[in-house]
Parts: sequence; C-alpha cells; structure tokens
Amino acid sequence: MRLPDATEPPMRLPDMPLHDPFVVADEPPRTYHLYTSNVPSVSGVDGTGTMVYRSHDLRDWTRPVVVFLTAEQEGIWATDGAWAPEVHAWDGRYYLFTTLHNADRPLPVPPPNQWGVPFRTPTHMRGTVTAVSDSLLGPFTVLDPARPVPPERLMTLDGTLYVDPSGQPWMVYAHEWLQTIDGTMEAVRLAPDLSGTVGDPVYLFKASDAPWTAEQIPAGVPHQLPPYITDGPQLYRTPDGSLLMLWSTYEKNTAGQDGTISGGYVQTYAVSRSGDIQGPWRQHRPLVRDDSGHGMLFRTFDGQLMMILHRPFENARGKLYEMELRGHELEVLRRRDDLDGGG
Repeated sequence: MRLPDATEPPMRLPDMPLHDPFVVADEPPRTYHLYTSNVPSVSGVDGTGTMVYRSHDLRDWTRPVVVFLTAEQEGIWATDGAWAPEVHAWDGRYYLFTTLHNADRPLPVPPPNQWGVPFRTPTHMRGTVTAVSDSLLGPFTVLDPARPVPPERLMTLDGTLYVDPSGQPWMVYAHEWLQTIDGTMEAVRLAPDLSGTVGDPVYLFKASDAPWTAEQIPAGVPHQLPPYITDGPQLYRTPDGSLLMLWSTYEKNTAGQDGTISGGYVQTYAVSRSGDIQGPWRQHRPLVRDDSGHGMLFRTFDGQLMMILHRPFENARGKLYEMELRGHELEVLRRRDDLDGGG
C-alpha cells in the first residue's frame, strides 16, 4: 500500500473526493483521521476499499493512505461497494464498518405486500461487514468473509456501531428502500467481538415518519408511490441523556415530467427522549439541505462539537459545521467555510 510522501504539499477539502465522511479524533497525537471510500486516482492504489486522510487542524490534510482493500480479503462474499466506512475503538482494537454488495448474488424476490411492497422488486446481497486492526492506519482484516453482519436475506447498508448503557454493542443500519419502498432504520445486537449478531433485528423507524417529507409532495402527482430512503445513521448521546440519530434521506419537492417525484439529499436527525435505542423516535426538521448529507458528529481537540457531511451527492466534497446541543435539540451554529473552502 502506498505511503504518503512527507514532502508533498497538504491537501484541502475542496480538492479531496469525500463521500460518506467519517472522522476519528485521535487524542494523544491530536490527529484527525478522515475515512472515505478509496479513490485510486487520489490514493495511488487500485481497488475497492477504504482510505484515510489525516490532519492536525481540519484544514491541511495528508494525501490518503489505503487501509482496507476487498481484494486482499480471502474468500470475501463481495468485492464491490466499500461505502460508508467508519472506524470505531472497541475492546482495545479498531473496527472498520463498511458496506459491500454483490450484484451476482440475487436475493429471493419477496411476494407482493411483504414488507409493505406492493410489487416485486429484484434485489441482491448488500450489507455491512466488520474488519479489525490494531492501528487506525490498518490494514483491516474482515472478521467474517462469508456474509454481511446484518441478516443476509435483507438488503441493508451504512451500518454503524452503537454501545448501549449496559455495554452491549449494536449495529444500527438502513434497510434498503428497494426491499421496503419506505426505507427503515433497524438495529441488531452484536457479538462481543463484533463479528456477528445476537438475536433478531429491531425496527426503529421508517423514513416517511419524518413529517416534513409529506409536506413537500407536489400537487398533481397524487397516485405515485414515492420511495422513501434511509441513509447514514450515526448515534450520539446528548447531555440530557437522550439518544440522537443523524440520518439522511431525499426531499420530495420536485415533480418530473414523467410523473416521478424527486429532490435533493438532505441531512436530518431523530431523537429518542427515553435514551433507549428502541425509542420511541421523534423526527426533527432537516439540519442542512442543498443536496447534503451522510453527516456525523465529532468533537475537536478544543471541545467544539462539529458535523462533517458531503455535498453534493455526486462528486462529493466534505463540508464542516460548528454545532450546538441544547438539551436534545441539535442546531447548526455556523458553516466553517474557512476550513472546507465554501461551496
């Protein structure tokens, strides 16, 4: 794998391809690690996988290092995707969560009306895998190469780690709208080594629970069943003990000439006031629109709560926002265009 050249000039966010960004603030060296899917033209390494940029100030970044490649995982069930990489510290090691898919392994097509789907939709294997390393810089080795962590009969993506107050790890993931039409967020308990699951998944909420989506549907297309999409969950404990979930979806505010409904990607959030992963979950209005989303929260080394997300959805770049929690309410304080270059 290619190592960065210390003599190379730093990179800045406007020049860094960045889809589904995830930041780990590593305290002892005061280094931010910014993970995203591998882009060979930037990393210099061919293949599907994960790369990481590094910075001390969120402004100047090293050229990325590749930390995971599907081609290096013996017997792995899928080699495409590597979407939404996240790295979490757990039990003294680092665990990569990333979504793979294999279009050559179709899933059984459910009969009409199963999961609320009124027609038959072809799907294929898609889900999050976990991989382990002793270093934030990898290399990461997949724990179970035979299957994704969520039930393989489900088409899922964007799995993230949540640890409940008892110390039980969970994977929270999005259940694809391709199976459900109205995409859902679900959670499943993980084994202690994060290699598999314990018990059945738990339903959390569906995308159409966000009331602002129904407010947007244009007049004149009352007969279309619009798909509702869930993407990019991240869990965050608030000071008042509530549990907050960032998630993304698409707006429903544009009617196409062919009768379809569309809209831009949007960053929103939900709150479980009980503090329990099983809710009930209350939906809040979007934080950032403008084709922005898949955000996550982290704190700077000075203690400032930040959100990073990508915009636009295609050819995405990272955008940074200072955030504030007021009880269980999350607010954008200001955009840090001095760090992300604007746009």
